[in-house]
Amino acid sequence: MLDQLLKKLIRNAAGQTKFVLAVIGLSTALILILSAVQLQSNYYELLNGKNNQDSIANFLVVNKSLTDQNVGSSSLSEKQLTDLKKQTFTESIGTLTVSRYKASIQSNSQLFPFYTDIAFESVPEEFIDVNTKEWHWDEQALFLPIIVPNQFLDFYNFQYSFSQNLPQLTPQVVKMVSFKVTIQGNGQSYHLNGRVVGFSNRISSMLVPQNFMGWANYKFSSTSTLRQPSRVIIKTKDAGNPELNNYLKKAGLITDADKTRFSRYRQVVDFVVNISGITGLLMFTFALLIFSLFIQLTIASCKEEIELLILIGNSPKNIGRFLMKRFFPPNVFIILIGLISVTIAQYFLANYLISKQVILSPYISLYTILAAILVLIVIAVMNYITIQKYLRLQQRTK
Repeated sequence: MLDQLLKKLIRNAAGQTKFVLAVIGLSTALILILSAVQLQSNYYELLNGKNNQDSIANFLVVNKSLTDQNVGSSSLSEKQLTDLKKQTFTESIGTLTVSRYKASIQSNSQLFPFYTDIAFESVPEEFIDVNTKEWHWDEQALFLPIIVPNQFLDFYNFQYSFSQNLPQLTPQVVKMVSFKVTIQGNGQSYHLNGRVVGFSNRISSMLVPQNFMGWANYKFSSTSTLRQPSRVIIKTKDAGNPELNNYLKKAGLITDADKTRFSRYRQVVDFVVNISGITGLLMFTFALLIFSLFIQLTIASCKEEIELLILIGNSPKNIGRFLMKRFFPPNVFIILIGLISVTIAQYFLANYLISKQVILSPYISLYTILAAILVLIVIAVMNYITIQKYLRLQQRTK
């Protein structure tokens, strides 16, 4: 009987329109804050996720800035390498080892006549952005695996092939073509088959496995003296770190400006993502305040009826329990609607980005779900405090 009576009183006092507007306001704010949390999770995944952490912007090939004063002495000294390793922005560093022998490659197929002199380099495997099981070599191997820069294939397809009347080649076709590799040096000559196993966006040189480079340099180099490297590759968390750029400039070192330019855009994205989170939080706080005010006004509108119910012996605890059952369940519905909305948006976003070769999970993150649960707890606490505050106020008034 009490529940039925209170339900009629609250329904009349609240007004359907005011209740709907309050729910819409809270729903909008909730979707904004959950979207902000999911956006932060997506941003973190894009920068640090397993599928995306090999971003070319985080691996920088560094060498001396060549000037008229240092022509012929472009090697990096041991002191420079040690100092570079000590810098806070350097996570790891790898040496690019250059070949010290003459090399050439030519096609084994008459359908694809091709010959050119070439120079190889090698680098530790953890710095390579090509994932292939064929990246190994020994003297009994059937072929020498080679990684080619993507720019080389573009140069061949859109310049060299036209000038030499040769067919254009796709990456898949190039991987099928076998090349004859000839190495000469130290009065010796050696022939072996080579095959392209991948294309690199990170290092703009022809790469071979390190064990092959060590073997070939030892056997075919005319000198046994080890040379200091002229280029190294460093892994860094932020390619546009002002500290990194200032250090390179001060040390007379340079890297690819296009890769460091990415971080300037990333700083803008950082700012936008943080602003979206703050905006969502402010909107949620404002909506929560409005919803709490709606509860207060609703209770205040039926103040006299509640006072009468308390006067005739009804427990404020029972009234408070009813009011919680009246105002809290819609919030659970609002949370579910918000999670479903963000889940649908995340699914379509992930499918759209995969067409752009950006890998993102199609599912919402655990942090978004935890944020929804936390918001639900906050709403429950706010509802309880608001209801108890006004019941105590009315008791004192009585």
